[in-house]
Amino acid sequence: MKYLLVLLVLAVAYGLWRSKTRRPPPAAVRPAAAPQAMVECAHCGLHLPRSEALAQGTQHYCCNAHRSAGPQ
Repeated sequence: MKYLLVLLVLAVAYGLWRSKTRRPPPAAVRPAAAPQAMVECAHCGLHLPRSEALAQGTQHYCCNAHRSAGPQ
C-alpha cells in the first residue's frame, strides 16, 4: 500500500514538473491587413469600405435601394 502512495506522489510531482518546464507553442503571427479607403453612403451616411460600396458617378451607396433612392 505504501508503494502505491509513493508512486502516486512521484506521478503528481512528475506531472507538476512537466507542466512547469513545458513551453507553450509559438503564437501564429498574422500580418496586419492593409487599410482600406472608406466612403460614405450618399443616402444614409453609413461609412463602408470602397470595395463594398456601390458607385454611381461620384456618389457611393451601401445598397441598391439607397442607390435607387438617390442622395438625401
